[in-house]
Parts: sequence; C-alpha cells; structure tokens
Amino acid sequence: MNLPPAWSAVAEEGTLLTTSEESHDRRESLLDPGSPEDWEALRLLAHEMVDEMLRHLRGRRETPAWQPLPCDAEQALSGPLPRTGEGAEAAYRDFLRWVLPYGLGNTHPRFWGWVNGTGTPLGMLADMLAAGLNPNVSGFQQAPVLVERQVIRWLAEALGYPTGCSGLLVSGGSESVLVGLAVGRSHAFPEVRAEGLQGMGAPLVVYTSTEAHSSIEKAVETLGIGRKYLRRVSVVASDYTMDVRLLAEAVDADTAAGLRPAMVVATAGTVNTGACDDLARISSVCRQRRLWLHVDGAFGAWAAASPRLRHRAQGLELADSLSFDLHKWMYLPYDIGCVLVRRGDHQRSAFAATPTYLAQVKRGVAAASQRPADMGVQLSRGFRALKVWLSLKAHGMDAFSSSIERNVDQAQRLAERIAGEERLQLMAPVPLNVVCFRYLGAPASTTRGLENQVNEEILVRLQEGGTAVLSSTSLGSCFCLRAAIVNHRTQHRDLDMVVDEVLRLGDEIVEQRSALSSG
Repeated sequence: MNLPPAWSAVAEEGTLLTTSEESHDRRESLLDPGSPEDWEALRLLAHEMVDEMLRHLRGRRETPAWQPLPCDAEQALSGPLPRTGEGAEAAYRDFLRWVLPYGLGNTHPRFWGWVNGTGTPLGMLADMLAAGLNPNVSGFQQAPVLVERQVIRWLAEALGYPTGCSGLLVSGGSESVLVGLAVGRSHAFPEVRAEGLQGMGAPLVVYTSTEAHSSIEKAVETLGIGRKYLRRVSVVASDYTMDVRLLAEAVDADTAAGLRPAMVVATAGTVNTGACDDLARISSVCRQRRLWLHVDGAFGAWAAASPRLRHRAQGLELADSLSFDLHKWMYLPYDIGCVLVRRGDHQRSAFAATPTYLAQVKRGVAAASQRPADMGVQLSRGFRALKVWLSLKAHGMDAFSSSIERNVDQAQRLAERIAGEERLQLMAPVPLNVVCFRYLGAPASTTRGLENQVNEEILVRLQEGGTAVLSSTSLGSCFCLRAAIVNHRTQHRDLDMVVDEVLRLGDEIVEQRSALSSG
C-alpha cells in the first residue's frame, strides 16, 4: 500500500509550500490527510496496524521473551532529524523492523522482571480512542473529567478505601508518591506554599523502612525536605516488614531533639520481596503522634481487591493517602498510576491555583466546578482514565481480582518447587507474588562461595536466550534471582520450564568453571 505523496511534508527548494497563502488554502493541514482518497488510505493503514498488534499479542508465547538490540537497529534508531517526511506507510514499516521486535518483553508470558505489567488488548485500543478524542483532562465541562471521577470512586471501592476520598490518575507510582507526600507536607506546614521550607523553623522528618522504594527518597529530595531527614527504619529480619517499635522510638527521639516528625511512608508490597508492613499498627503510631500516613501500595495494594487476599493489606483503608499503579498488577498499558487522599480539601489546598485565564464561569466550557488540575502538579493532562473505565466495564473487577489471585497461587507453586530442589534455595518468604531464590549447586560443588557470580550468569543467559526475563536483587550479601509475577498470561508450565532451565544453566556454568579451574 502506498499513501499519496500529498500526505507527506512537501518542500520546494527548501521552502514549505505553506509559506504561500494560496498553497495553504489548497489544504487544511499538512498533518492531516488532504483528500478523501488520502483519508481512505490512512484508514486502511490503521486497520493494518491494529491487525498487526493483535497478531503480535496473540502470538507472543511463540517469540523470544526478550532479544538484544542488533547493531543495525541501534544505528537506525540514532539517525538525524528528518526534515522531509517519508510518509506514514514507510514510517510504519520502520516501526515493524526496528522497534516492535526489540521491546522490553513484558508482554511475554515468561516476563517476571522487576514489576512490569503486561498490558491488555482492550487497554491498547482504549489508548487509541483516548488519543483520537485527545481531551485535556485538566478540568472544563466535558465527559472525560466525569469518567476520571467515576474511575477514582471505583478504585477506592475496589480497595476498600473511603469512597468519599479525592484522587488523581498520574503517570505511575513515583508521581503518586510525590503527590501524596506533597499533600502530607502541606498538612504538616500549611504555609509551605507561600513561605517555602525556609519559613518553617525546625525541619520536617519523614520515616520509611529500609525496604521502601527509591521513589520515596526522590520525593523527599524533590519536596525540599532532603535525604538527611528521611529516616530508614530497620525491618524485621524474618519477614522484611518495618519494625514498628523502632519506628515509634525514632519518631520520639526526633521530637525530643526539636525536629518536626511529619510523615510515615509504609509499604504494601515491597519491591524486593513483596512484604506488607503492619499498616494497622503503623497507623496507630501515626494517630498517637499526629503524623501523616502515606501507604505506597504500588502493586501490593491490589491484594485488597481480592476477598481471599485482603488480609495481606489489612489497614490500607486507614492511610491519609495511598498510591498504587494500574500498569503493574492491574495489567493495563503504561502509563497509569493513582493517588487517593482521604480528604479532598487537603489535596486541593496543596495544589489548587486559579490564574485569570483559568477562571471559572457560570456557563459554557469553563463552568466545571472541580478541576483535576487542582489535585496535582500537572495542568495539561491526558485521558488516562479511559482504559480503566473501558476495562472495568468490559471485564468487571472480579476478572482482575481472579488474575491477581492466580499470580499469588503461581508464586506459591514456584516457591514450593524451589524448596523441593536441593540445588536451589528460597531466599525470603512469599506473602504475595514475588519469589527470591538462587542456585546453590550440589553440596560438594567446587563453586561454593561463588554463588553470586554463578547466579548473575544464570540471569543473563536466561534473558539473552529469550527463555524468560527475571530480574535480580540482593538480600544481605546474596545475589538473588527474583520473579515478580504480575503477568496475566503466565501459566504454571511457564514456571516449571524456568526452574528446569535455571537448574540446567546452573549445572552447565558450574561444569564450565570446574573445567577451567582444573585445566
């Protein structure tokens, strides 16, 4: 299929034809198709694009989980700025050749690296619809704002959080943590927007665990509180949850020292092991000392959406603010996260601003009474809510809850298989969906003491071979293989295959090292 040349940027002797009013009038825009024939050609290309992406997702199991970028792809993707266009069809062919085969791999059934969600076909199509409508969901009298409000209520209900809360859809967990802590900072020091932290006197202090996500440190830095005043509370050795006794002691010590304890960030689903802090006990500490409680529930909060798993995130509903992602354990396409705040006036007072050019009027486009832009840092905002709205209406929350429960069952099965293998070692409890383990080899192996190097090589060979993508972490001084299962396409046979492959690769690497040392 060849699109007419009219649907390319046209230049003559280095000058765009649109510099002439006469040539400009011949076409409404150089960026839209110009004629009915051009529109029809684009429609056919659009159908081809949709068909190809659905074929890609449907056949993903038969392709490598990941493959390295070849040199020619790197060269093709480092070229200079195009000054004249090659046309939509040629650009799409470049996408098929250089981009589609070399993604992260998280759409594959055996991708369990980091905590990367899989995306859904309907979510993909919803993003297309949202881009076609292309609203600015900052406010205004428009349906997309109402869709986002409805989605916020649905998400609060699903997680058992007070449905009268406020909230905002954002880019992901890092932004939602930032918003939640900004509201907490404003609550602790209402004058901060006018005076900044310079006018505060004694410094604010934030508390979290040593297992908490790096986004908390970034938020504390960005908000001007500073790493110096972020207290990393040790965890209980047996389960990697925050030691609540040490938290209370740290808060009391800082208060006695003349500082201003302000916020605690607890975690539902730590990134390393999936541990859930004791949210109810932490909430009690916060209430007694009048501290803001933010819960980072990036993926673990979704346990609360399952009646069978809800106890894992008990106390979530007590948080003053709660952050979580929908592109992780709700399987939706990137990017979409959410922050909920118990009291909307707290969130609004932290961010609301109304310059004259955004003044509300009684009727017309600007008549909306509430503006999402008043709840966070963005003014212009995309229509992220549509993929949530369509997905929940189409599939129902129970389908997502069942998929979450299935992932937890798969993690338990994987842990049991590992525990039953003499050459493997389970490295942490498995409360949710994260499994940390490592290859040890036979008891008399000559590579004992070199487990970190052997396991790192196993990890890389798994990835480069396209078999599966696991990530890694360190627990104590031990390098661990880490499977974070937030994948609705995973089947039990995938887990068994990877355990078998870890054993095979481990034995192969040990044999190779033994041969080298004896040679």
